[in-house]
Amino acid sequence: MIEIRNLVKEYKTKKDTVIGVNDVSLRIEKGEVFGIVGYSGAGKSSLIRCLNLLERPTSGEILIAGQDLTKLSAYALRQARQKISMIFQHFHLIKSKTVYENLAFALKAARVPKENIKPRILELLEMVGLQDKADAFPAQLSGGQKQRVGIARALANNPSVLLCDEATSALDPSTTKSILKLLKDINEQLGITIVLITHEMEVVKEICDRMAVMQDGRIIEEGPVYQLFAAPTQPLTKQFIENILQFELPQHLVNSRKGKLIKIQFQGSIAEESVVSDVFQQFKVRGNILHGKIEYIKEVPLGIFIMELIGEKDEVEAAIEYITAKTERLEVLEDAA
Repeated sequence: MIEIRNLVKEYKTKKDTVIGVNDVSLRIEKGEVFGIVGYSGAGKSSLIRCLNLLERPTSGEILIAGQDLTKLSAYALRQARQKISMIFQHFHLIKSKTVYENLAFALKAARVPKENIKPRILELLEMVGLQDKADAFPAQLSGGQKQRVGIARALANNPSVLLCDEATSALDPSTTKSILKLLKDINEQLGITIVLITHEMEVVKEICDRMAVMQDGRIIEEGPVYQLFAAPTQPLTKQFIENILQFELPQHLVNSRKGKLIKIQFQGSIAEESVVSDVFQQFKVRGNILHGKIEYIKEVPLGIFIMELIGEKDEVEAAIEYITAKTERLEVLEDAA
């Protein structure tokens, strides 16, 4: 659906040339939700703005549905952009117009026949849950409601691609969840390909199928979201994941241990099974769960537990062997002195 080939975006300054996007190649499949993650300055905003040529790349190719946007005439590019919509962090609504008028403006700009405008607006308002806000002005809306209007406006022309530029960064956590659920529903109902840039791993965890991590203008790691959460390879990716999944034990707990300290990772359905309680029943060991957490990556569980196993050496080793066979990863952190 979307193929990016060797994309470079340079910015000229009086003294220097700054590289915003550095030889990026990506393939995003039709109908998937793809997240691009990175800290400020990583190049993710430059990359997403190149996808619809709001910023023209210095070199490289951008193919959407097999059509290279960089080679289109001005007229052909305008036509192609009608199927590529974008929502922004700060909504960009026209303050002097009502919700209805904001949507009508977008439809008129797309030359939708006059008789089709009202039915389409009512359909869009129902889709985003704002049926009762047609006559409200932006100043009368909450941040989440403004973003819902932005999403409705982006969907006005029945796009095949929706680009989301930090679409939830200005929202509180509860509102962010509701907006992500709306985007997920839209993706599932309409089959729209969504490309979402963010610095928040919670956003990616919630709705993305695959993700790429950007640093200094490059893609340093990409793959299915669950795979990158479970087994990141790059230091920056690990840093992002640690904000959600990893944790450090207080030193006094480490110092006061009496047995073997282990860290266990459970993936998929095994995260919801009673592996730990089975160990205590089958082996002559005692245990203390010192820390634990289960996260759901697109509704698939991923659990990490740190626990202490106490008992005779042979029994502890047998228990560890059993847990290792049942789980994806077991790491021995410390042995009692």
